[in-house]
Amino acid sequence: MKNIINNLPGYRVYEYLLVLNPHEELRNRIMQVKQHFAETYEASTALYSKPHITLVSYIQYEMFEERIINRLKAIAMGFHPIKVELKNYGSFPSHTIYINVVSKLPVQSLVKQVRTETQRLMKLDADNKPHFILEPHLTIARKLLPWQYEKGWLEYSHKHFTGRFIADGMLLLKRPVGELKYQVVQRFEFQNLPVSTKQGELFV
Repeated sequence: MKNIINNLPGYRVYEYLLVLNPHEELRNRIMQVKQHFAETYEASTALYSKPHITLVSYIQYEMFEERIINRLKAIAMGFHPIKVELKNYGSFPSHTIYINVVSKLPVQSLVKQVRTETQRLMKLDADNKPHFILEPHLTIARKLLPWQYEKGWLEYSHKHFTGRFIADGMLLLKRPVGELKYQVVQRFEFQNLPVSTKQGELFV
């Protein structure tokens, strides 16, 4: 289905991610964890994605990008910086191992607001709806084979990790459907402005 859509002339389809990004020092620490996992469990996919917390993933025609950017800009203008606390590891049996986000509520609140204001714009069709992540987490490795998951989780369920960062903005990333590498579309600063200031922006 996705490939058929992508081949329509003049309608380029991209995979998008809206994410929160840790600061550089924390990103480097998490990349070391991902590197260790990749080498120990032959899971090269652990190295494909840079450390981030996904808020929403969706597939959409490129021509919707500007309208979505305007909505996200308006949301960010009225949203406050978020203190994100990371602690130890969790898993989605039987395919994903991640670092727990302990401070879930402010992240969930942001995701719900994005969902309320952008859901219709992000929906490509009945088969490709946006995926809003209401269980925030920071992925170490996903799409694991059963043995990689079982052995990896045996180790990581006993390991410890702590980290924290202030998310003072969110990043929109995109890549052509089927490719590996994402590029940055735009960064949206959380400015915590009163609603009346941004009201005019909402309907752009």
